[in-house]
Amino acid sequence: MTTSDAPAPPVVLYGRAGCHLCDDARAVVEAVCAEAGVAWAEVDVDAPGADPVLCEQYGEYVPVVTVGGVQQGFWRVDARRLARAVGRISTARADLG
Repeated sequence: MTTSDAPAPPVVLYGRAGCHLCDDARAVVEAVCAEAGVAWAEVDVDAPGADPVLCEQYGEYVPVVTVGGVQQGFWRVDARRLARAVGRISTARADLG
């Protein structure tokens, strides 16, 4: 399996450098995902080589968090709401396994 074939992490934080709300969101995502044992990734929408669609889609709303590809929130991340969404993903994956 190549890196591009690897499944996407269930939780993705879209943000940008120098964004204090992104820093706050990162702390929440990191804590919730660590507690749930769920992988997460961070994508800088302004990074060189980043998909321009991401900047267009999320640029005005960063930080944006998606769980299983579904947007869960933007600007401020609610830890309880994120934990519920992550819990649903974890339960669904456990049911498949």
